Amino acid sequence: MLQTMRSFSLAISEDNSIRAMRRFLIAKEQMKSYLVHAGKVLDTMAISATKGIATPRPPDPISPTLADVAWLKSQLALNSIQEPPTSPAAWHSLRKGINPRTRAQQLEDLRRFKGISHYEGDDADNHTALPCPGELLVEEHHSNYGEPWAGGRDVFEFLATAAGLAPSDQVLEIGCGTLRVGLHFIRYLEADRFHCLERDELSLMAALRYELPSQGLLHKRPLILRGEDMEFDRFGTNILYDLIYASAVFLHMPDELVWTGVQRLSERLKPHKGRIFVSHNIKFCSRLGGEECTKRLTRLGLEYVGKRTHDSFLFNHYEIWFEFRKTKA
Repeated sequence: MLQTMRSFSLAISEDNSIRAMRRFLIAKEQMKSYLVHAGKVLDTMAISATKGIATPRPPDPISPTLADVAWLKSQLALNSIQEPPTSPAAWHSLRKGINPRTRAQQLEDLRRFKGISHYEGDDADNHTALPCPGELLVEEHHSNYGEPWAGGRDVFEFLATAAGLAPSDQVLEIGCGTLRVGLHFIRYLEADRFHCLERDELSLMAALRYELPSQGLLHKRPLILRGEDMEFDRFGTNILYDLIYASAVFLHMPDELVWTGVQRLSERLKPHKGRIFVSHNIKFCSRLGGEECTKRLTRLGLEYVGKRTHDSFLFNHYEIWFEFRKTKA
């Protein structure tokens, strides 16, 4: 079409009016055809977009499938990845590169050299948007808990699947620590949908100063509050949760505070759909006896659904969870 228009201009310059008119008519028809075709393309795009809204792409699966596991094993075999070494020296002998150091050695170097590459004098501190302690940079806090850090993914997969969780749902964790589990929920949920009550200052420091920025999750705006008073009104007075969970938290609380928390949590749980999951124990029930516990739960509008055992994906470990739901509004 562009070539035709150039030819038309050339004909004009040669004062060949008949030839110019013929080429003009041809160009006009070609332009008309082009516009019709473009309209059809736009219509097709609009229809596709409409269909896309009506049938959106399904969300990514929460847990890996057997096919995923088989694929990973095939990649290990393809790359001749052997069984892991059994000694620290053997582990470090595998490292090919600069400065194969332990966490302790990394921390020592950070302190000794004031970072990696750093400015001197007056400019020593003005290039860091969020100064972070070396202990967090070497992820020392990943060893602060009884389970490997990787176990957080296990907990997320189990709870999100058991609760039928959707990205738009509201989640509350009691004692989220350094976000070993919470990071996965925050990433999965829409912004502002994850809440946590945590009492430990070091855990809060690690969660806010290192984990959220390093994982690129600041835009998700989780609400993480310091406290051990079971005052859930601080998260908002009208919020109902689709999932509330506590991993080994009630172990460390007096019975009366636990029951105070359970009562307040029952007021925050969505009827029927909402779930409360407590791991490891239900000491607030076992110490009372089953019949008395059932009576208390019934008065709170809660029902004990049952006990579940969940196996870890990456290491030899299982976890017991106790599930509750709210039977009426």
